[in-house]
Amino acid sequence: MSTRAGFVALIGEPNAGKSTLLNRMVGAKVSIVTHKVQTTRARIRGVAMEGDSQIVFVDTPGLFQPRRRLDRAMVAAAWSGAADADVVVLLVEAHRGVTEGVERVLEGLAEVGQGRMVALAINKIDRVQAEALLALSKDLNERYDFVETFMISAERGHGVDTLRAWLAGKVPEGPWLYPEDQIADLPMRTIAAEMTREKLTLRLHQELPYQMTVETEGWEERKDGSARIDQLIYVVRDGHKGIVLGHKGETIKAVSKAAREELEEFLGRRVHLFLQVKVRPNWLDEAERYTQMGLEFKDGNV
Repeated sequence: MSTRAGFVALIGEPNAGKSTLLNRMVGAKVSIVTHKVQTTRARIRGVAMEGDSQIVFVDTPGLFQPRRRLDRAMVAAAWSGAADADVVVLLVEAHRGVTEGVERVLEGLAEVGQGRMVALAINKIDRVQAEALLALSKDLNERYDFVETFMISAERGHGVDTLRAWLAGKVPEGPWLYPEDQIADLPMRTIAAEMTREKLTLRLHQELPYQMTVETEGWEERKDGSARIDQLIYVVRDGHKGIVLGHKGETIKAVSKAAREELEEFLGRRVHLFLQVKVRPNWLDEAERYTQMGLEFKDGNV
């Protein structure tokens, strides 16, 4: 039996559906999914099995016009994820079509895509008519020579199996890169921190300080099979701390409860989650914070 294994990079604008597609492909929630843009910071790898093939997904941050150090590090991570992959899949939202952002990504692909298989996946197809889909597909294929085009709805699962089966046949022949039962190569501490950050994002919506990060500071396995997890939420201003805590601490309590329940489901056991909020004015300029997020601090330099 010959096995296959390789890396597939999902690229596209923020909110194109990359994290939703990754989670759907892997069959478990390994990447944070919210309706706020730029929520995926590190290159999260999810591992999907399809027949004798192992597909390792590199979920890159959305490609956008960077303004701050963190933005620049995220965009650098996205392009290096694509440059390291065996196959690249560009996700474009059907109802938004060829935006300025998509045009910028296509320009970047002209360089990064050389000598590499690049497929197009038009996502959220349920939002537009068939004629508009065909016109968008034709337009994009005239702008770039995609090896294949897929029409999908990552959220509903339409077309996802076809895309996964195609990718399984395109990754190189070779031994599997991860154990069969492993779904992500991120340490559990990082996945746990991402889950809490997702709950903060969902809870705070407009008020959310983007300059916020979550780190898992402690993880203790208890004799009764449960785990105690201590996490720190870093914000840059005192005012942000108040927003995260909420009136009489109700926001942090709700976030803690939602994160704990999701962690318990993910781990299949009881979790005791303790959250603390700390003001750290310069965390965006600390190399250590970037390392925790799986980003290169130096990539944030202009």
